[in-house]
Amino acid sequence: MALPIIRSTPFDPTHQDPAHSDPLRINAPLVAKWLVSFLEDEMIRRRNIRKAVLGLSGGVDSAVVAYLAARAFGPENVYAFRMPYKTSSADSIAHANLVVDDLGINVRTLEITKMVDGYIEAHEPEISPSRLGNVCARCRMISIFDQSAKVGALPLGTGNKSERLFGYYTWHADDSPPINPIGDLFKTQVWQLAHEIGVPKEIIEKPASADLIKGQTDESDFGITYEKADRILHYLIQGYTKEKLIDLGFPEADVHLVFRRVDGTHWKRRLPTVAMLSSTAIGEYYLRPVDY
Repeated sequence: MALPIIRSTPFDPTHQDPAHSDPLRINAPLVAKWLVSFLEDEMIRRRNIRKAVLGLSGGVDSAVVAYLAARAFGPENVYAFRMPYKTSSADSIAHANLVVDDLGINVRTLEITKMVDGYIEAHEPEISPSRLGNVCARCRMISIFDQSAKVGALPLGTGNKSERLFGYYTWHADDSPPINPIGDLFKTQVWQLAHEIGVPKEIIEKPASADLIKGQTDESDFGITYEKADRILHYLIQGYTKEKLIDLGFPEADVHLVFRRVDGTHWKRRLPTVAMLSSTAIGEYYLRPVDY
């Protein structure tokens, strides 16, 4: 299927205003329709799997994926899992429930506190907050994959393009599901899509947070807002240099911050690096036609 650069209005490539979000505008109804077709094609046609599982965090990304999956497979075939840790925000569960109630999808709460604390208390009582967050994320993914095996479903990823470019996820956890419908949408585009498909405004309007550490927000971790970062990322991945973006008027400190985060996390966006000893190394030379 063709990759859609689907905008609501024509984009003038000469209009490179750092304060303008036109390059990131999408035709949200068309994007929603295309992503539903993508899910149907990847899961039903290619894999003959008609059920999906996902972690429902109460954030906008997982909510959008839940709404898309309900359209693609029917709510009865979507299994959402709330996986709180003892420090998780109470709002996260409440907001996840808004999605469940609106869509009528299957839901189950898997409390991960004992799972996480069993490891910490026995082996790492002095664990740092960031390491604790990674343990939580990996425990959640263990649960998701096991539940997918139980119900005969496939896990869906919920990471957006901004997070992926910044490396703002736990390696071999958040990025593990084999299908991700929103992985090519910047965070600001996910918000646009969320408005279109009916995600509750309480979820769309709250500060984005991984909810791994109490009081944590994405933007405080980044040191830049998604709105500003996405504008820079849009041009960065088209090959614009730091110097060019600064000449266009983007704040120098913001440009360096974004480039530094992207440059420092390339390794997180690749499969394991294999030492090639033959001409048939899997993922390097040995590719099926669909892999190209």
